[in-house]
Amino acid sequence: MNARTTSTGIVAAALMLAATGCGMLPGGVAAPPPSTSAPAPAPSSEPATSEPAAAESPRAGQDTRPALAESRSTMTARLKVEVVGLNRVKGKHLVAQLRLSNTGTEQVPWTGEMGDHTRKLGQIRWASGIGVLDTAARVWLLPYQPADSPCLCSDHERDDLGYFIEPGESITVYAVLPAPSGNPATATVVTPVGPPMLNVPISDEPPAGDFPDPDAQPVTPVTRRLVLPSESLDKSEETADDGADLRVNLSSDVLFAVNRATLTPRAKAVLARTAKLIDASPATVVKVDGHADSSGTDAINDPLSRRRAVAVQRALSALLTREGVRFQARGYGSRRPLYENDTDEGKRRNRRVTVTFTKPKAEQPDPVGDVVQTLAPGADGLTAEDGRFGLEVTGLRRLPGGVGLLTYTVTNRGPEESWYNELHDAQDWEAYKYQAAGNVRLTDVAARRLYLPGRLQVPTDDGVDSYCACTDVSGVRVSTEKFAPDQSRTFWSLFDLPDDARTLNVKIATFQELSVPVQ
Repeated sequence: MNARTTSTGIVAAALMLAATGCGMLPGGVAAPPPSTSAPAPAPSSEPATSEPAAAESPRAGQDTRPALAESRSTMTARLKVEVVGLNRVKGKHLVAQLRLSNTGTEQVPWTGEMGDHTRKLGQIRWASGIGVLDTAARVWLLPYQPADSPCLCSDHERDDLGYFIEPGESITVYAVLPAPSGNPATATVVTPVGPPMLNVPISDEPPAGDFPDPDAQPVTPVTRRLVLPSESLDKSEETADDGADLRVNLSSDVLFAVNRATLTPRAKAVLARTAKLIDASPATVVKVDGHADSSGTDAINDPLSRRRAVAVQRALSALLTREGVRFQARGYGSRRPLYENDTDEGKRRNRRVTVTFTKPKAEQPDPVGDVVQTLAPGADGLTAEDGRFGLEVTGLRRLPGGVGLLTYTVTNRGPEESWYNELHDAQDWEAYKYQAAGNVRLTDVAARRLYLPGRLQVPTDDGVDSYCACTDVSGVRVSTEKFAPDQSRTFWSLFDLPDDARTLNVKIATFQELSVPVQ
């Protein structure tokens, strides 16, 4: 099938109007003309490729607006992604316009790469993967979903965009989604293809073109809760932060002897950290829930998990220094596992007492700059080797809301095509819906704390599916870990970042651990 292009998202939106007859958000009638002065270069993490580059000068009729930010596809280096419009409408909606350019010499398919892989299989298409990270609310925002289509976004057939982008050409696609909370001046734009694009300015002017109005038809907001986990190095507890609440999972193996509900001498030191967090929290209600693994019977597990929850409740109450906190203690036996019970490590982590309360406020504001900074290429101490593969950490960036973005590049320095599958070879107790580059850890040595990649949570009929908030290496991106000679690919992960962290140790797959400054 031959690719067909459109000049801007205006043509795509007009075709949608003809096809659906739905209301439109007001906007201009044309894209702005090319800038007379060269825009400041946008941050880019373009992987090296040996493929000859096509000319990037725009052809007649193509979108020539200056880029607000840009990224490169991790899987297909010749696919360049640029944000050319990010407009807030009615104070509650956002219209994102992205230009996709083929800078290589062969056709580039775009529909599979831009689809949201956290949706149901029949909905992973179109431009449904265009989104915005609301860091303040710890929510990943995606295009609205109307009743008759996967999303309010560009469709290759309806909008006459074709499956492929020809060499040297570009198309402009759009998505209509909820605006991030707090009326921010900038946003982090996310796509399935490459690292997030930071500090993209949001305009309150009408977008260039007409786009479907989510208020004119029934639509469902599509959001993914971002949960950022961490754990103590001694494995006594693990914490999950979703931006609103902290969920502290205290290891029953540390707190109690086998089949007992009496706290061990070590328990007080473990509970002291949790009590300090509750003291710093505005919470008036704290939930304490006891859990067991799948060993034993309900007749044993249910009352034991309840007694353990009560023991932790009493100990925490005695450790608090403020009043006005009410506890709720329950026991759930083995009915709410966090991990599979088919491994010893999964069972160990399921034997826990979970303490849940409102997240404490940060002790100091997050230092967020006006521009994206990257570490100097080849900076001393930020590179490592593993056989024929090389690693370079290109950034550990603090975003608003205590979210951290890690970017790194892997290069095949050998003479032959090779796979580096170790990126998705994480611990056996970790469960993601699909394979992802989640074999990455950050360590705060002083605080003796380990930070794991974030998780995007999607409620299902059976519970919750978890997707890694990192580079996906499944589905159409299954060959992402395959490298040609001298080829580089840039990967990313989201993490929780402690407020006072200045340097963290970064361990990526089988590469040597590196000490990396927080930007």
